[in-house]
This record gives sequence, C-alpha cells and structure tokens, in this order.
Amino acid sequence: MKEVKRIMVAAAAAVMALTAAGCSSSSSSSSSKSSSKVYKIGICQLVQHEALDAATKGFKEEVTKELGKSHVKFDTQNAQGDSSTATTICNNFASENEDLILGNATASLQAASAATKSIPILGTAVTNYQVALNLKKFNGTVGSNISGTSDLAPLDKQEKMIKDFVPNAKKLGILYCSAEPNSKYQADEVAKYAKKDGLKVTEYTLSDTNDVNSVTQQAASASDVIYIPTDNTAASCAKTINNVALKAKVPIITGEEGIMSKCGVATLSIDYYGLGKQTGKMAVQILTGKKKIAQMPVQYYKNPVKEYNPTICKKLGIKVPAGYKAYKN
Repeated sequence: MKEVKRIMVAAAAAVMALTAAGCSSSSSSSSSKSSSKVYKIGICQLVQHEALDAATKGFKEEVTKELGKSHVKFDTQNAQGDSSTATTICNNFASENEDLILGNATASLQAASAATKSIPILGTAVTNYQVALNLKKFNGTVGSNISGTSDLAPLDKQEKMIKDFVPNAKKLGILYCSAEPNSKYQADEVAKYAKKDGLKVTEYTLSDTNDVNSVTQQAASASDVIYIPTDNTAASCAKTINNVALKAKVPIITGEEGIMSKCGVATLSIDYYGLGKQTGKMAVQILTGKKKIAQMPVQYYKNPVKEYNPTICKKLGIKVPAGYKAYKN
C-alpha cells in the first residue's frame, strides 16, 4: 500500500512539473512576442503628386511585408512643396529618435541630412546624390548615415527622344524650378547633348508655383519643343503647363511618367512604385542589422521604358516612332 502511495505521489509530482514547464514555456513565448521590436519610421514626402505618392506606397508596402504590420509604425508627413516645412518635419523625426527616416525627393533628403547624423536616412526619388548633398567626391556610396535610390533615367537617351518625336526641331526650351538642384543638373546635362545635336537651347526657370503659367508661356512662344526633367514643382503644376503648351501646339518631352501623363508626349519612364519597394528592401536590411547603411551604394532603377502619351500625341498630330509603349492610366 505504501508502495502504491509512493508511485501516486511521484506521478502527481511529474504531472505538476510538466504543467509548470508548459506554463513557463508559454509565458516565455508570450513575453518574447510582447517585447518584439516595433520599428518607427518617419517619412517626409516633399509634395503630393503621382510619382512621389507611388514611391511612398511602394516603400511602406515592402517594409510592412518584410517586417509584419505589427512590427512597424510609420509617421508619414507631406511638406506641401515647402523646404522649410520639410526641415521642421525632419527635425521632429530626429527629436523623436525614429529608427529610420525616408526622404522622398531631394529637398526632403536634404532636410533629413541636416536634422541628424546618427539616424539612418534613405532617400528615394532623388536624381543625383552628389548634387543633392553637395558632396565633393562621390563613388556611388554616400557613407555616414545616408543611402537610398535614384530616379535618374539616362539623360542622353532622354535627349534622343526629342529628335524621335520632333525631328525638325531647332529650338529647345528646358523648363524647371530653379530651387531644385537636381533639376538644374538634368537641365545642364540635356542641354549639352542637345547642343551637340545642333539644337539652340534656352532654359526657362520657375521660382515657385506662382509663375508656372507665365514662364511656360515664354517657353512655348519661343521653342519648337520643351523638355521638363524630374522636377517636383513642374509635376505638381503639370495640368497648368499642359493648358499652355497644347494651345501653343508645342510638344513636351519629360523626365518621368507622372509629368508625361498630364502634359508630355513621351518619356523614358521608371516605375516609382517599384523604386519605393526597392528602397523598402534597403530599409529592412538596415533595421534588421543585415547591412550597414554607410556601406550601401545608392541604387538605380533598372530597365526604364520608352513611353508615349496617346492622347496628347493625337491632339498634336505627332506620329509615334517605333519602339515606344503607349501609356495607360
């Protein structure tokens, strides 16, 4: 009888031990889950327009997919096209000690760079990092706490599109905002190629959105064709530009699809949603410690596509050359 009691006591003890172990394991698992890192990401988008919206969307979707919805918190803010507002936004991100900052467009990247030298910063929809950050030397990697993706499509190929669509053009007007250094860089490069092709080049600069109509009228009245680079001011006012250019029957070649969709005849297009996703992958590698941002080269979008705008080409009576894909809204 005593032997039976000893066996029963031992069995009960074993059950209690197993139960305790199970509770301990469950408690440990629950504790681990509750203490999982939630990454805070501040997003400063310079202005609302199709290209930048797509880049932000692609970035957020890629980061969420990789890290999980419960492990990432975005603070997405729009500077409404104002550089000083972008500065305020990024200074707030820095004071809140975000885990990473995304600067969507050049002015946003510049504001983030001025706000912090320690928090990782990724740029997207930035054309030229050397120009944007005023770097004396640039070998493809910014170093320090900055990297990102570029929306630059080959400028020599963009210039060739001018001759494709307006073969008899002699006067090229380049329209861009003087406050955007990357636009100035693109304008200068395209001007070099155009002059080699025998075109007379004149630059027409916008100071802000207030003089878009008047400056576009100047460009349209004196040009056979207009080129607009990846310029945020022009992008936000593309419909105004189109009203002027269409009336003057002057075709426009653009640096990106969003502008072309509203006022251009053709572009060498990149996918800004895809560019945002590409930037999102970089963010995940940085946040999870798989790569150090100081060692990450700036990345470029591969395989840009030749596109034309069927609606505007038809209105201007332009014959579309071979090798171009019709833009579909």
